[in-house]
This record gives sequence, structure tokens and C-alpha cells, in this order.
Amino acid sequence: MNQLIETTISFVKSELENAEGGHDWFHIERVYKNTLLISKKEDVDILVVSLAALLHDIADPKFHNGDETVGPRITREFLFKQNVDSKIIEHVVAIIENMSFKNSLENGKKFTSKELEVVQDADRLDAIGAIGIARCFNYGGFKNRALYNPEIAPNLNMSKEEYKTSNAPTLNHFYEKLLLLKDKMNTVAGKRIASERHNYMEGFLKQFYAEWHGEL
Repeated sequence: MNQLIETTISFVKSELENAEGGHDWFHIERVYKNTLLISKKEDVDILVVSLAALLHDIADPKFHNGDETVGPRITREFLFKQNVDSKIIEHVVAIIENMSFKNSLENGKKFTSKELEVVQDADRLDAIGAIGIARCFNYGGFKNRALYNPEIAPNLNMSKEEYKTSNAPTLNHFYEKLLLLKDKMNTVAGKRIASERHNYMEGFLKQFYAEWHGEL
């Protein structure tokens, strides 16, 4: 297992060498660490959650013209070459296909497993708190979006397609996703950590608006 994890880490580092700062190797590393932390309190297959955490953003659809099939395909091909058991491969791929926030905006039957819940929580924790704020504005700058525009209200009832094509100011993303994640966590540890990071974001927004309006 250790050799497989090391090989996977090397592969991911190479694939994401020039990735956008919020979706680079360091994001993967943080999600991997979060996964191991949460897994201490959960009855899960540690190999499955480790591989899913390391490979979950190997080809984020945002950087592949919205194509959600690239990441699962690369994952399946890589793990097959490493002679990983087919059941493990399919479980890892299913996690990657079902863990994103935008897919939660769709109706219909979804794949579920305890391993998915753990990796999903680990990924969502990296989208909130201090690092979540930094990642949010980094991506907004990458897309040349406005920081904030009081005349453009957040869309609180977005479809998956609207979410994928939105060009709204960066601050709207707090209301359209980041502040919603606390109540979407699956695990006890995930909920506890998310609550702390959620409070930090609320404090940031309070300070942001005060500065914006010249009150501080």
C-alpha cells in the first residue's frame, strides 16, 4: 500500500505541476491530510479514501471545458497500470464522480459510501475557513472576476449548469457555496471542523463589508 501511495503522489504532483493555485498539489495534499484525520474516527477502507483524496482533482472539469469524464478516465487508467484490484478502482472512480458540490445540485439517485462521505468532507473543509477564502479569491483573480458588486445579488437557487457557467463576483461564491458547506458535512469530525471554519468566514465577511462601506 505504501508504495502505491508514493507512486500516486508522484503521479499527481507531475500532473498538477502548473495547476491554478487553488487546485494544485498543495490542495490535494491538504485534502489527503484531512482525509486521514477524519478516517481516524470512521470505519473506512483507508486505501480507497487515500487514493480518492489524491486523485479527486487530477483533472478538475473547470480546467477541461467542463468535461467531467477526464478525471475518472485518467484515474482508472493510472490505477489499472498499478495493478490495483478492479473493485477498488471502481469505488475510487465512483467517489470522484460523485463528490463535487455542483453534482449535489442535481436531483436523482446518487452513489453513496462511507468512503465517499469522508473524502467529500475532507475536500469541502479545504473550501472553507482561511484557506477557503484564499482559494476563492485566487480563483476569482484567475478568472478576472470582480471582488464584489453590490448590484449583483447571489443566486441561491442555482441549477448545476448555472453554477458551472456563473461569472458572478467572487464574494457571491460565499453565499452560493462556501457558507452552505457547514450543513452539508457527513462526519462528526467534519462537522466539528467545518463549524469553526464557518465562523471564521462569517467574521471575514463582517470585516469586508465594514471596510467596503468605509465604516472601519
